[in-house]
Amino acid sequence: MGGELWPLVGVPLLILLARMIDVTLGTVRIIFVSRGLRRVAPLVGFVEILVWLLAITQVMQHLDRPLNYVAYAAGFALGTWLGIVIEQRLALGLLSVRIITEDDAEDLMNDLGEHRFGVTTFAARGLRGNVRLLFTIIPRNQLEHVMDIVRHRHPSAFVAVSDVREASEGYLPLRQGLGQRVVGGLRKSK
Repeated sequence: MGGELWPLVGVPLLILLARMIDVTLGTVRIIFVSRGLRRVAPLVGFVEILVWLLAITQVMQHLDRPLNYVAYAAGFALGTWLGIVIEQRLALGLLSVRIITEDDAEDLMNDLGEHRFGVTTFAARGLRGNVRLLFTIIPRNQLEHVMDIVRHRHPSAFVAVSDVREASEGYLPLRQGLGQRVVGGLRKSK
């Protein structure tokens, strides 16, 4: 870019891209920390801060151009969005899925078992009477598969999903079609 265009176009683009990258890395770093990935998170944080320094240096050197402020803010917004998209694609960790249905849940339990999901079921009582509670721990990337099974078998079931930090003593599915029995040890969320 020519010497005249660089401050007008190049600097705002550089600020936008740098900020977008550093905020994306920050979002991913926070996810890694929350999932217990202690070795990867500091490395991501190192790169994140290097890129942030590049962005803030450009802003500080060009305080006379309002477009740089807009580029900085837009980069933050885009980086946040991109970080969320990446987090959803990574689908790291384990989830606890609780399914409550007023109907007999034997078919649902069998279907989940056929797809290699470990399931525990309980008889319970809700506001409108007797219910069945099914409980399973699954890899996060399998949630849509489990939800498809539930929607097919019991479309009116109540489903609650939450993150699991650690799980031990039981059957934990690794990938679709494969499973692992964990006895006497912890399997941390990946």
